[in-house]
Amino acid sequence: MLTFAAQLSQVRRTMFHLLHTDIAPPESLNSPFRYEPHILTLLAARSVCDYLATRPDWAVEVGKGKMFGVLVCADADGRLGFLAAYSGQLLGRADWPWFVPAVFDYLQPDGHFKQEEARISQINRQVAELEASEDYIALVGQLQTVRDEAALAINNYRDYTLACKSRRDALRRQGDFNEQELISESQYQKAELRRLKKLWEAKTGEAEQRLAPLTQRLEALKEERRQRSDELQLWLFHNFILLNSIGERRSLFDIFDGMPPSGAGECCAPKLFHYAFLHHLRPLCIGEFWQGKSPRMEVRHHGKFYPACRGKCKPILEWMLSLQRTSTDEIEVQRTTADMQRTSVYTQRTTADEGLRIVYSDESILVVCKPSGLLSVPGKNRLPSVESLLTEDYGRVYMVHRLDMDTSGLLVVARTTEAYHHLQRQFLQRAVHKEYVALLEGVVSGEGTISLPLRPDLDDRPRQLVDHQYGKPATTYYKVLGVKQGITHILLIPHTGRTHQLRIHCAHAEGLATPIVGDALYGHNSSRRLCLHARTLTFIHPTTQQPMTFTAEAPF
Repeated sequence: MLTFAAQLSQVRRTMFHLLHTDIAPPESLNSPFRYEPHILTLLAARSVCDYLATRPDWAVEVGKGKMFGVLVCADADGRLGFLAAYSGQLLGRADWPWFVPAVFDYLQPDGHFKQEEARISQINRQVAELEASEDYIALVGQLQTVRDEAALAINNYRDYTLACKSRRDALRRQGDFNEQELISESQYQKAELRRLKKLWEAKTGEAEQRLAPLTQRLEALKEERRQRSDELQLWLFHNFILLNSIGERRSLFDIFDGMPPSGAGECCAPKLFHYAFLHHLRPLCIGEFWQGKSPRMEVRHHGKFYPACRGKCKPILEWMLSLQRTSTDEIEVQRTTADMQRTSVYTQRTTADEGLRIVYSDESILVVCKPSGLLSVPGKNRLPSVESLLTEDYGRVYMVHRLDMDTSGLLVVARTTEAYHHLQRQFLQRAVHKEYVALLEGVVSGEGTISLPLRPDLDDRPRQLVDHQYGKPATTYYKVLGVKQGITHILLIPHTGRTHQLRIHCAHAEGLATPIVGDALYGHNSSRRLCLHARTLTFIHPTTQQPMTFTAEAPF
């Protein structure tokens, strides 16, 4: 019989898949939030795909869409290998061999979670059965009938008293009346209205009393369901304990300093790092990639690598990697440095083509052509922006609208508060006409309109989601201008101005299903810039009240 240490070693060997290669590992662990996958990460991901091909029983579920992750590590003997993980569950299990297990497998059939979940499900059934019962439906209907009859009787009598008041007022104007009789009539009708209300209150109370036992039972079940659900969530998050790089343990509740978002700790990266630290493996490089169909709300492409989400994973990985070189502070420094390198050309402004170009100026407005890579307004990293550069040359300016950092093209900027408010009203009233051109990474034909409501992805900002229930309306007209070597040149006219609207309308499966070239967020990593350009801008001049149209051709 194997000792516990031998069993642990055997399990580790099962999950730790050796990489037989002469490729040198990276000097330091890459950021889980911003990275290009290392070649060892790519080799490990290919091994995962090869293994998935041997599991036809998983094909349907994986085909629906699933995130997988790999963490290349070195063991205590210096051997190179990788760990693999999948997000959440696969066919209802979080413990399939070959992949690292869940940090806390709360789905065991006889475990506390499943038992409580079964009890909550039983309460749900009891609530549904009670609400669908003949007695409950009949008594609810009787109560509603009494309330409707009460409202009708009281409103009818009120109308009658108003008609009587109008008659009394007419008699007073004519001068032919007995004031005491009119006062008595008014007092009687007011008293009668009070008696009528009391009568119907009593009838309503009787109907409510007949319904009360069932209502009280229903409320008690719902309160028990709420309490059990809250207690189960607290139990889960207090027992979901992770290990960090220096051997400390902390629950999800403590890491988030309160209730974490649903699904926290079940993504690939926390699973991978927890297992590596638990088994004394040294992380070298990590990557997470999508397999299968894109989800309905998000944009995910089969085989593409994605950063760890910030809503669920950022607080966890900040703590887990606290003493690693990829702490999130360093991640932000690395990101800031990269962005500064990208935008340094705009601060230098050595040529008109490289920097911010002034298209039109007068005492009220400026129209500029923003290059790709320049912010519209200052960000938290204090990088150069359209606003900061214009302020240097023109004094105080007012940004009426914005373009994404990687989008180029036309912006109108106000130089006075009066011009700002005038232009702002035009944007709010959708009176400003904007036309964009873009290159898409594939073949699209024809023209049409895309209507997909959007909202922020609260767990992974700044990404946006398509949400038909809670999203804000977003509409885009498109027309294909041409296709060359598998790349589509397209005209895009937004009728709304949602964040990332054009990018997600092009990339999403319910839109054009063809991302914009260079769109690393919704498409694929590319050496090219984001090929999206605000080509035409039409608005009413805030001072002269004359329509103005400006055009700046795309540099791609």
